[in-house]
Amino acid sequence: MTAITSIPEAIAAAAEGRITLLDVRESGEIAASGTARGAVHIPLGLLPLKADPKAPDYDRRLAGKPIAVFCAAGARAGRAVSLLRQFGHEAVNIGGFGDWCGCGGPVQRQA
Repeated sequence: MTAITSIPEAIAAAAEGRITLLDVRESGEIAASGTARGAVHIPLGLLPLKADPKAPDYDRRLAGKPIAVFCAAGARAGRAVSLLRQFGHEAVNIGGFGDWCGCGGPVQRQA
């Protein structure tokens, strides 16, 4: 893993294109608050279908780079990291979206 241990490190790595950001919150949460700029959105409930490289619904945006996962507060991100690792992905939990915002991470809103 790209030794991401903090939100500021994740912000820098994302800006440099070294990681994939993954938001596992529900669509309504993202509609209400936005998400990290450039993040892939896959709700936790759909992740088993989207994270398995052998599955027909595999999301190729998860391939090729370490994945930094966040949710609202960090609990769902922890479950997502465990699942991603089961499928062979390098993944780390970077906590909650509020932490991302609090550290000055760029945010995008839905149009």
